[in-house]
This record gives sequence, structure tokens and C-alpha cells, in this order.
Amino acid sequence: MASSIGNSIKLTLFGESHGQGVGCVIDGLPPNYKLNKALIEKRLNQRKPGQALTTPRAESDEYELLSGYFNEKTTGAPLTVWFVSHNTRSKDYDAIKHVFRPGHADYVGHIKSDGANDYRGGGHFSARLTAPLVFAGAIAEDLLNKRGIQIVSHIFQIGGEKSISLSRYGIFNEDLERLSDATYGIYPDARMRMLDVVEAARNQGDSVGAIIETSVFELPIGLGEPFFDSAESQLSHALFSIPGLKGVSFGDGFDFASKLGSEVIDAFVLDHLGQVQTNANHNGGINGGLTNGMPLTFKCVFKPTASIGKKQNTLNFNTKEMTELEIEGRHDPCIALRAVPIVKAMTALTLLDMLIAHQKSFKDE
Repeated sequence: MASSIGNSIKLTLFGESHGQGVGCVIDGLPPNYKLNKALIEKRLNQRKPGQALTTPRAESDEYELLSGYFNEKTTGAPLTVWFVSHNTRSKDYDAIKHVFRPGHADYVGHIKSDGANDYRGGGHFSARLTAPLVFAGAIAEDLLNKRGIQIVSHIFQIGGEKSISLSRYGIFNEDLERLSDATYGIYPDARMRMLDVVEAARNQGDSVGAIIETSVFELPIGLGEPFFDSAESQLSHALFSIPGLKGVSFGDGFDFASKLGSEVIDAFVLDHLGQVQTNANHNGGINGGLTNGMPLTFKCVFKPTASIGKKQNTLNFNTKEMTELEIEGRHDPCIALRAVPIVKAMTALTLLDMLIAHQKSFKDE
């Protein structure tokens, strides 16, 4: 199985949830780049379990750089990072050795690997592997920030409760800073309403779905390649690698179905500096698969966590009989509470890869 993505910047993930650890190899980073360890720590902390309303599994997320970093700078060789796993309880998964969990990758992973997969905690399919992913994404985010490109993501909806859409709200520096630092990436006005929905689901032994919205500012015009490597295609490819993510829409997305063409025209105008922009952004900053200079906006929908406290009926693949399954592990009642930095990570990695291809050459500044 291949677990790599990217061209100019290539990311390879390795490890399993309940193995010795997880990690990644990043190819293509420029030499003499000093890691922004403060940003890396911030993003890892936002992803980390053990916070209120997330799984109580408390991994330290301490990492070790194994290659590609010398004298506090990248060498240009592949950068390898390793996260040791400490807080595992593999006995929680003894019951599912032959009773594959509904909604998980247990069954398909078992078939694909001819029964050789590590089923504990999801093995190589586990969200534990998003720790090195977020590490790599923080590097890409920092390199984009150095070029004036900013990514902001927030939880737009949990259950039936919605926040303010980034595309319908003036984004100011204080908003960018607040959402960047927020644990859950939720506007204060919607925070309690959304977290109440999560708490109610958890108290019932259940879980709830959510939508994360992202906007990217100051992208150059022309990122993307028609037809098959459009900006939407490359971003979607990366985003769908995130565990639990089931849909991506750009701009007005599926709302286009109920609109007239005259209602969603992004007319070209000149701003106060005489620069070309559009008077609206229904298309989410993309025309013809290429970025158009407006904020790149998209939404990601996450399914409710498949691991819930309620009893489920499923098939025992050993006895070939239906059985009742009660999952005892430690799980998140809402994936999105930890997914904001993961969405940002995949966005940053993809856009950095696209930017390098667009510029043809790249050096750290």
C-alpha cells in the first residue's frame, strides 16, 4: 500500500495506531530552513486528544527528528520525524479481531492485506497518523506565511448549529489570529451552542457530524493545471485522505443547484487600488480550475464518529453469525473538534506543492 502524496513536496506516512509509533518523511524542502517549532507545537496541541469533549487517550505528541535536520536547519535531504506511541490500550480491541466495526476500515483493510493488517485502533488507517501529517502541514503553512499567504479554518457547523460563514463575514487580522489560536476553531458566538450539541451526543453514547470551512488569502492567480490537476482536484485529493471526511465543496458548492446563473455571477471590478477582483466570490476563488486571486474558500463535511458507546449489530466473520458489538475504546464524539489543524495541514501541503510548480523554482526566504 502506498501512503505518499505530492510532487515537488512529497509526504510519506508510516506506522500504526498501536505500534511503536508513527511518522513521516518529507521530500523537497529547501535547505537552510529553520523549523517554526512554536507553530508546530500550536498545531499539534490543537489536534491532540485528551481535551474536553475529545477522546481521553492522551498522547504526548513529542517528536524526534531522525534525518534532514542539522545545526537547527534543514539540509535539503528528506526530513524524517518520529512520534513514539505510549498511551495505547490494545486490549480494548480484542473483541473486534473477528467482529469488524461498522463504518471503519477494519474489514476492507483485512481483505486488502490478506488478513495481515494490524487491526488495533485502526492500524495504519488510524487518525493517530494525523500527528505527523499536522507536523508536515505546519512546516508548509509557515513557508506559505513567509510569502504572505494565510490559511484560516473554523468549525462552521456541528449537528444543526451553525456559525458565521467566512465567505459572508469580513475577515480582519483579529479574526485570523483568534481562529488560529482557538482550540476548536469556533467563533465565540457559536461556541457554546455547538459544544452543547457534542455534549448531548456524548452523554447518549453517540456522536455527531460537522462541517469545517476554510479560506485562503493572498494566493497568486493561476495555481492549478487544467484539466486533471485543477486546484479543486488537487485539494480534494489531499483532503479526502483525512479520516472521516466525506465531502468537499468549493464556494457556494451544492447551493448552486438551487440558484439561477444571474444570481451567482462573480463580475470583474477594480478595487480601490485599481486591482482586478470580483464583486462576489460564489466560485470560491477558482475559475476553470485555476485560482483567480480572490480568497479560496471551501467546506469539508465530516461524518459522525463511527465508534460510539451504543450497542451495534454486526457480523462475526469467524462464526458467520450476527452479533452485538459494544465498542469500549476511547473515542471522539465529534471528529471536527480535532480536525481543524488537519484540514489546514492538507491545505497548506497541497498549496505549497502547487506554488512550487507554478513558480518553477523555490528557495526559502
